[in-house]
Amino acid sequence: MITALTRAFPLWAVAFSLLAWSSPQLFVAHKPAILPLLALVMFGMGLTLTVEDFRRVLVRPGLIGLGVLLQYGCMPLFAWLVALLLHLDPVLLTGMILVGASPGGTASNVICYLANGNVALSITLTAVSTLLSIVLTPLLCLLYIDTSVEVPALDMLLSILQIVIVPVIAGILLNHCFHRRLQPIQHWFPLVSVAAIVWIIAIIVALNQPRFGELGLLLLVAVMAHNALGLAAGYLVPRLLGHDRCTCRTLAIEVGMQNSGLAVALAIKFFAPAAALPGAVFSVWHNLSGSLLAARWRSAR
Repeated sequence: MITALTRAFPLWAVAFSLLAWSSPQLFVAHKPAILPLLALVMFGMGLTLTVEDFRRVLVRPGLIGLGVLLQYGCMPLFAWLVALLLHLDPVLLTGMILVGASPGGTASNVICYLANGNVALSITLTAVSTLLSIVLTPLLCLLYIDTSVEVPALDMLLSILQIVIVPVIAGILLNHCFHRRLQPIQHWFPLVSVAAIVWIIAIIVALNQPRFGELGLLLLVAVMAHNALGLAAGYLVPRLLGHDRCTCRTLAIEVGMQNSGLAVALAIKFFAPAAALPGAVFSVWHNLSGSLLAARWRSAR
């Protein structure tokens, strides 16, 4: 029963997205719950991890370098190419570049966990790409749109610390101290994560529902293509380099899922409200596409 409910993740995500679209008032007031819900999921992940999991990742710096290269090499380039090929308005092109130049988002860690990926690698890559965004995001914006932006690096790092690092460490410590006692309830952790991420997706849809009225089909196609290219490159490049499927799935999710919330914030602060639309759409779509992939890969393990 629990397994069936967990595997129905994409159906729950779509159903609650439609509900949030039609009745946003049911979810808008729950915006403050997004960060605690993410922290809860990260704590649950920590309960399934050990220090050894991270040690195995850190002794492979080349793999971390590959993830960062794919993140910052492919995603801005894909955003620029897609925007040009679809002849997007310059303001929307700017928004696409902002999404592409952003680091990986914490939601990627959740999706990786649900897809049976390498969670320790995913968390490490999110932290590293966030740290590098201090320099790389402004440089990439300068390169692609001839405008430099100020990245709120300290705020982002503190957010990663609060939402990801602290809950994960707490979970690892609890798992280390009470591993045998936790084993009977570990099969509940994925279902709790599914419920949390579905609720988060619904809140995001509800919060962005007014903006979606300004969208054209072309922007939706652009965002979907950008995300699909990131997922494909993140999987195929390491696969061609001989990495195992678990690693390829992890890199695909990490590369394809961006910190679109940062892109929205930067667009509003430095550009025009319309430049925030690609980030708003991406924030919804990458969770849905990630949910579908997670369900597919979890069932194929």
